[in-house]
Amino acid sequence: MNAPTDVTAPSDIDLGDPEFWKLPASDRAEAFAALRRLERPAVFTDRTTGRPFHALVRHADVVAASRTPEVFISGPGVTTPEPAGWVRLLFGDSMVNLDDPRHADLRRVVSRAFTPRLISRVEDSIQEIATRLVDEVVAQRPEEFVSAVAAELPYQVICTMMGIPEPQRRQILALINHASEHTGVARSRIRVPGRGLRALARMQVVIAALGRERRRRPTDDLISALVTADVDGRHLNSRELGAFFSLLLVAGVETTRNALAHGLHLLTVHPEQRALLTDDFETHLPTAVEEVVRYSTPIIQFRRTLAVDHELNGAHLAKGDKVVLFFGSANRDEAVFTDPETFDITRSPNPHLGFGGGGPHFCLGAYLARQEMKTLYRELFTRLPEIRSVGEPELIPSNFDHRVKSLRFTY
Repeated sequence: MNAPTDVTAPSDIDLGDPEFWKLPASDRAEAFAALRRLERPAVFTDRTTGRPFHALVRHADVVAASRTPEVFISGPGVTTPEPAGWVRLLFGDSMVNLDDPRHADLRRVVSRAFTPRLISRVEDSIQEIATRLVDEVVAQRPEEFVSAVAAELPYQVICTMMGIPEPQRRQILALINHASEHTGVARSRIRVPGRGLRALARMQVVIAALGRERRRRPTDDLISALVTADVDGRHLNSRELGAFFSLLLVAGVETTRNALAHGLHLLTVHPEQRALLTDDFETHLPTAVEEVVRYSTPIIQFRRTLAVDHELNGAHLAKGDKVVLFFGSANRDEAVFTDPETFDITRSPNPHLGFGGGGPHFCLGAYLARQEMKTLYRELFTRLPEIRSVGEPELIPSNFDHRVKSLRFTY
């Protein structure tokens, strides 16, 4: 790989240093604002890989890279570090790590499985699960919002949509927790090597078994649709089904649970915005959801690799160079958003990149996430009008996702 042409960033800013991601949110926001003022993307060195990368921090640059997939490819891997070849061979390729034509092939199969009938059933299940969760809050009075509500809603919706039997849902959830417990930049000192991969492997065994069962005896669920679909003679095999389910758990559960938790806290510390919402749900609920996603930006970054030499915003990018798309910075770009540090549920237009910058990798579950957030917020603030967070959310320092570990709440 040719070394990128260096652009000097302020000496106290280093996006490649894990310690940067432990700084207070206000300090990181100031750092990204400084980077957006540079003439062209700055270059940093990733401390975990030793490889340089261009930091795309402006809205226009993130959109341009997202919508030029033939230049900015995902295939080597969109996370840092890139998934090892043997891991991809064993567990299958996630759609986020694929380029066309393989990406288009898989996405077509998945998209065809979301029939109008399935979508209608999912919408009904979102309302049923949200109602049940609020019933449980009233009856049990839990004090921690993430485990009691924010994580439960998207997880139960995904399991219902996929057709995961109730007895297996707790087992899969435990495996998910084991697989993701060492993410982020603040890791525990004691680690069990391979524990996360073993948990992921066990989870995929469970999903593969369900896939085989649904091929023999299809039911009215997403697993059945995916493994029996006939899209140009194509359906998902066991490894593809396992990889897709793993993606759903991150893209469909982790991100939505974090957005839900951030949203409750934001509407607590901005009471004037909360009053606007509760006074007129019909008008403000859709835009409130968009603003929560913009302001919290559940996925902080994805990476791309240059397939060819390319010029972007004054920077020469050589074939093989790495770029990182910082969605959180793009969502605070002063060139696009008026008063970007202000939380405003009436913001319109709101061209945030919380679901991606467009192009073929735009979030497949954006509609689902929006429905879950709208349904739960309506249920919570209608039935528990005094619900609010208590104190600050406990965050897990991470350069990948804006993860809320816990959030105390009351009503």
